[in-house]
Amino acid sequence: MKDKLIFVNSHPIQYFAPMYKRLNELGVPTSCWYCSEGSLKGSFDQEFGVQIKWDVPLLEGYESRFFRNSSQKSPEDGFFSMINMDLLRAMFKEPKSVFVVHGWHYFTLFFVLMLGKLCGHTVCLRCEMPLSQEKLKTGFKQKLKNFGLKYILFPRIDYFLYIGTQNRLFYKSFGIPDRQLLFCPYSVDNQRFSREAQALLPTKQELRQQHGIPATAKVLVFSAKYIEKKRPLDVLHAFAKLNNPNLWLILVGEGELRPEMEAFIAAKALKNVVLTGFVNQSKIPEYYAIGDVFVLCSGLGETWGLSVNEAMNFNLPLVLSDLSGCSGDLVQPGSNGYTFRVGDVDDLAQKLKQVLLDNDLTETVASATIVREYSYDTVAKSLGTLVKPTANQPAIR
Repeated sequence: MKDKLIFVNSHPIQYFAPMYKRLNELGVPTSCWYCSEGSLKGSFDQEFGVQIKWDVPLLEGYESRFFRNSSQKSPEDGFFSMINMDLLRAMFKEPKSVFVVHGWHYFTLFFVLMLGKLCGHTVCLRCEMPLSQEKLKTGFKQKLKNFGLKYILFPRIDYFLYIGTQNRLFYKSFGIPDRQLLFCPYSVDNQRFSREAQALLPTKQELRQQHGIPATAKVLVFSAKYIEKKRPLDVLHAFAKLNNPNLWLILVGEGELRPEMEAFIAAKALKNVVLTGFVNQSKIPEYYAIGDVFVLCSGLGETWGLSVNEAMNFNLPLVLSDLSGCSGDLVQPGSNGYTFRVGDVDDLAQKLKQVLLDNDLTETVASATIVREYSYDTVAKSLGTLVKPTANQPAIR
């Protein structure tokens, strides 16, 4: 067992930072090395199309180090936009630790994975790729990538931290044995969101009044960027097909598809549709509290969908596209929701009708129950087996 975990990230991430804090609270010594300050000062998000500065703590409860990035490129420019030679040198000097790297898509991340074992560290990879989506990719570049993963990168990894079922199947497709697989699910801060649910759900009708939504209405909530991968127009088309004056649709987000969405709303004379614009982390729970169902329409490239985890803490039933990376893990069909064929607006409209108008869900296992396993505590149980527990803290069981 090593003395501590060191995560390596491109920049502070609003979903990961509270996990590092929680791991320390549970006696799993955790720190993070960052390739850039990125989100700390705020930056222009190309997909949202607005300036973003997260309003939740990003450096609280864990040690962090920032390393100079010698690249002049922006993060959107790809592999060579993160080159942190000081970080790689520090890895050689660091006492034997467990390094957890999120992906290989930047120069620095790739070479931490390649060189970590040479330094005597335990190397863990946590990527997002679902097998269902990888099987749809073809061509020479995909074959070259698979060859490089199987014969160059993966042999240098000690443990593969799978985030869900499809991600586990991705690793298994490369012949990774079970002894090298650890379940470290993609999670949000369930503690925070469940507290918000307890506080906000009793005020549901008051929150609806603020948006002019009648108490008897049924509300669909969509929370994602207005970009092609997220397919927000699909839910608008399905909403138009339902054509029910008692239904409301709230699309939480922002992005380049807004003009097209507004044009569709105007052309169809749709009522009861709200485009919120960008909503920061502290305010987004209010929209989940208003809702009656959560919808995610994403296609290729949606490797998980963490907004689904957020909504589940409010016990919302789900209607998710079958290509969303989380759909096979978080939806129990007929119990807490349904999946639909990605891009099939008729199927989406039918599933929404079943949930909102036909009330045919059994809720044998509710969303709030399912999401408990997809938590930072579950991550701590897995990674706690690799490091010595903090003094005065019990080992995770």
